[in-house]
Amino acid sequence: MKTFPHTFLWGGATAANQVEGAYLEDGKGLSTSDVQPHGVFGEVVERVPGDSGIKDVAIDFYHRYPEDIALFAEMGFNCLRVSIAWTRIYPNGDDAEPNEAGLAFYDKLFDEMAQHNITPLVTLSHYEMPWALVKNYGGWGNRKVIGFFERYARTVFERFKGKVKLWLTFNEINMSLHAPMTGVGLPADSSKAEVYQAIHHQLVASALAVKACHEIVPEGKIGNMLLGGLMYPLSCKPEDVFKTLQENRSWQFFGDVQCRGAYPGYMLRYFRENGFELNITDADRDALKSTVDFISFSYYMTGCVTADEALNNKARGNILNMVPNPHLESSEWGWQIDPLGLRTLLNVLWDRYQKPLFIVENGLGAKDKVEADGSINDDYRISYLNDHLVQAREAIEDGVELMGFTSWGPIDLVSASKAELSKRYGFIYVDRNDDGSGTLARSKKKSFGWYKEVIATHGASLKE
Repeated sequence: MKTFPHTFLWGGATAANQVEGAYLEDGKGLSTSDVQPHGVFGEVVERVPGDSGIKDVAIDFYHRYPEDIALFAEMGFNCLRVSIAWTRIYPNGDDAEPNEAGLAFYDKLFDEMAQHNITPLVTLSHYEMPWALVKNYGGWGNRKVIGFFERYARTVFERFKGKVKLWLTFNEINMSLHAPMTGVGLPADSSKAEVYQAIHHQLVASALAVKACHEIVPEGKIGNMLLGGLMYPLSCKPEDVFKTLQENRSWQFFGDVQCRGAYPGYMLRYFRENGFELNITDADRDALKSTVDFISFSYYMTGCVTADEALNNKARGNILNMVPNPHLESSEWGWQIDPLGLRTLLNVLWDRYQKPLFIVENGLGAKDKVEADGSINDDYRISYLNDHLVQAREAIEDGVELMGFTSWGPIDLVSASKAELSKRYGFIYVDRNDDGSGTLARSKKKSFGWYKEVIATHGASLKE
């Protein structure tokens, strides 16, 4: 009987701006997420006191975390991915001193997790940065932001070094190419040259955070985080195959820099041929040599690539635009479902980097129906996760070193792309609606018991 290793980390993944709420409480500053109340692709709205957005309360994890962590522990979690809101620590990004109330909140959160033997996996920047750094400095387009981020990283490493041993730098770092405001604090109409320069600053900052983590938390591990946007050729035409290679490299290069410590030749050619003259200093090149200990990634779907413009009808799924695969079914939101693609991606990343891998996001967003007796029969979610975990287990059999699996949204949360609560991911239902109504009460879905059994049996209960 195939099972996952007994050292495997099982759990779920969340982001501060999608669960915490309390968006201006205890000294927190405004973040880029706060000024995008309608999600990653929504307009930027200058906030004033009294404005209300769905993320301002979210699911009120800031006040209810003990209840939620107890439920995660009941499922058997030994790992929980959370993010620290940079604006809780440095409200404006360039503050002279960190905000003690923000640090104290995460102290309490990590202590609560420790009481339930849940290992924290902590993301330093998950789809948000201080809005003041965008307004006053121009976001990651300004080299000064590297220093602000490094100081923030060193502050939290020092504060939590006894409580957190697993860290990630930037969530889905490659998505800045598709959503510049969320990724690097640049306007949506920024030029590609401007976006790549900002990305370069972020890659340097990530490497400096890796170096700082190794110094301050020597027994810790720090990884990068990629949006796993695996593409297939729509046909076996050599032109389709080569264009697919290029599309995959457009996101893999982030992994190449963070795992190998330098820009790959194909990206230098791309910059050269497109006239992008990035400001890359010798100090930057030296900094980039600090490489990550492991690779984490999200996986939701795959897509296709074609060189034939007549067939290039792209549909948006997750953050990426992809040509739909005629051989796959889709979710309610048009995201194509491809469990075998996860095994393929795991093998691709393992072959490419030979570093431990960690699936830190995978899940199904769907509209759940609450029955008259209060039950929620989310068999579609069980089926989706079952099939993906079977393929993850197969990848381990292939020889891939896989550290763990944290499903996206173990509890219902506000979706990133459109700031919806009706798009539910959780094993735990939260009574809150898109219009802000609801009691915020928590209840277990059918998938709660299913995931609990999967964890308890080390995956033996999965159905082939």
